[in-house]
Amino acid sequence: MDGTNALGDFLRARRELVGPQEVGIRGGGGLRRVPGLRREEVATLAGISPDYYLRLEQGRDRNPSAQVLDALAEVFRLDADATAYLHRLAQPAPRRRRAPRQERVPVSIRRLIDGWTANPAYVQNKFSDLLAVNALAAALSPNYAPGVNLLRAAFLDPAERELRRDWEEATSEGVASLRAHAGPDVDDPRLVELVGELSVRSERFRRLWGRHDVRPRVGRVSRLTHPQVGELDLRADKLTVGGTGELVLVVFQAEPGSRSAELLALLGSLSASGRAADPPLGGREDRGPAGSGPSRGGGQNASGRS
Repeated sequence: MDGTNALGDFLRARRELVGPQEVGIRGGGGLRRVPGLRREEVATLAGISPDYYLRLEQGRDRNPSAQVLDALAEVFRLDADATAYLHRLAQPAPRRRRAPRQERVPVSIRRLIDGWTANPAYVQNKFSDLLAVNALAAALSPNYAPGVNLLRAAFLDPAERELRRDWEEATSEGVASLRAHAGPDVDDPRLVELVGELSVRSERFRRLWGRHDVRPRVGRVSRLTHPQVGELDLRADKLTVGGTGELVLVVFQAEPGSRSAELLALLGSLSASGRAADPPLGGREDRGPAGSGPSRGGGQNASGRS
């Protein structure tokens, strides 16, 4: 885990991702032993001394000015979200960690999503742990269940990779979102546990985490191949649940009148009746419950109740 020098780790990772040609350095100055820019080049482009930049990367100076941070963000071609994240890394860490607050989904939100029969929906925390799920979401994937961590499922469950036609995009965005919402608190015990496990068990996660990409949760189209009804393209919108700290409500919808809307309605009918459909032509066989998979949690039903 990279909690001892979060600012320096971020600067080093982003420096290695910027090619000399991207910032107008022609020829690269001969043979390069490291990827990306040299520290001296970053310092020159940012208008600071090489020694000062070295101290920043090594963690010997952790409180650069806002002007220095903005200059570095420009050199590294950071967008607004990544720049804001860089500024947060340079803020002094809290002196004492607060006791973790128990996460509770408001009863009104549970009732709301349980009443949606045409829209899969679930509630997650900033670590992508699922806290409440409605019946139609549970019908999309066995991994949509309270107690499951969606990142762990995406990286470690082969069935989840088969489900997602956009698996590479989804995993990349998931890791960048995890880092964005964790912020400078990279030594949070829950984060340390999750990142440690996935870094050991997934080479792709380890590589993506090492990039230090930052991207808050945004709406996107999820492209799924469901074992019962076939290909679904569903818009996923992510809404902050007010008064809960950092819980997020994720709601799926299909384009009205589309083939995906028809198939989602079919899936809802099958789920409500408890019947199963034959796998679509060219689809994979239904794997059955995911309780034996590595990412399945337990203790609650699909609506999030004990």
